[in-house]
Amino acid sequence: MNHTVAAIQMISSPTVEENIATARRLVSEAARGGAQLVLLPEYWAIMGLHDSDKVKVAEPPGSGPIQEFMAGLAKELKIWLIGGTLPLTSDQADKVINTTLVYGPDGAHVSRYDKIHLFGFTKGTESYNESKTIVPGKHVGVFDGPVGKVGMSVCYDLRFPELFRAMGPVALIVVPAAFTYTTGMAHWEILLRARAIENQCYVLAAAQGGIHPNGRRTWGHSMLIDPWGTVKAVLAEGEGVVRGEIDPAFMEGVRESLPALKHRTM
Repeated sequence: MNHTVAAIQMISSPTVEENIATARRLVSEAARGGAQLVLLPEYWAIMGLHDSDKVKVAEPPGSGPIQEFMAGLAKELKIWLIGGTLPLTSDQADKVINTTLVYGPDGAHVSRYDKIHLFGFTKGTESYNESKTIVPGKHVGVFDGPVGKVGMSVCYDLRFPELFRAMGPVALIVVPAAFTYTTGMAHWEILLRARAIENQCYVLAAAQGGIHPNGRRTWGHSMLIDPWGTVKAVLAEGEGVVRGEIDPAFMEGVRESLPALKHRTM
């Protein structure tokens, strides 16, 4: 049985309430279009003027307006909602955990993944260092969803193929992200397609895509990729919804005709 999935592309602002309103509008649009599983982008709830802004709105696990919104929306729309990432409190006062939370159609919390690999990049005047405000996660994230096993990753994780191998066989990999324009233009699509081809599964990527109030420009290009590495749907820039179908029969056909997963020796 095929399942419709959707990725939400946003240009998040420093204001949580504004971003919640945008997310509600776009996720609702995806659900009206038949999506049973919807993925929000990384940092969907806040892209602050300063990196430290997310520390001020960090929530303890299980409570807070961001989590209440996601749980309530999943229940209202009767969908699986993968909440991109939000800042959760950590054991360090000046740092957060960049976390993906998953909610089922009944609004119940189903799974959690804390971003493991923290982005660092310097080129000319462009510089990023997530480790200044984020505590890295330690555990691989996989859950049973409507499409089968779903593996979770976030943005910079995309560059570390060993993480995806550690997930085991999955039907879908989700990648909420806020890739920079510079690195996105060079590597985003090719890395996403490689992960789909290597793991012979679907990849759903939800990105930030535009110029943010803090001056940062994100690459966008949210997309759905099939197990053969074909891009099935994509949105270049701006807010919007990318949707498509997960076809288990097609995935099994790829795995049977080219049984690379069975041929692994290490």
